[in-house]
Amino acid sequence: MLEYSVEFPVRYYETDQMGIVHHSNYIRYFECARLKMMEDWGYPLQRCEKEGITIPVVSVECKYKHSAYLGDTLRAVAAIDEKEPMAKFVIHQSVYNQNGEVCAYGDVVLGFLNKETGRPTRCPDQILEVIRKEIENHK
Repeated sequence: MLEYSVEFPVRYYETDQMGIVHHSNYIRYFECARLKMMEDWGYPLQRCEKEGITIPVVSVECKYKHSAYLGDTLRAVAAIDEKEPMAKFVIHQSVYNQNGEVCAYGDVVLGFLNKETGRPTRCPDQILEVIRKEIENHK
């Protein structure tokens, strides 16, 4: 399993009146980790779109375990299996608080679409190369 994580503080606007992170924000935290992972691996989403491929979210599963609060520092994790995606890309995601407690976890399934036609396509070779490189770097 290849993992990437990013840390950030809980911001006021992400919480309700009790200072608890609203459940919808965990999906955003998942996305932050995914986008930062691809950017740091040298293939940001903008490049993918310039090269004619869009990567829509096909499905999201999120299970909630522990509340996060204003003032917490969270760590969002994106993890991929060490196998190459084909027509869809499953990313295992989780969010931890500063004490290492799991706040939420789940899977995000991404698809690949040809930007011109809107039709499904295989995972672009450029993304496969990035994944292969990262797998080799972590062996």
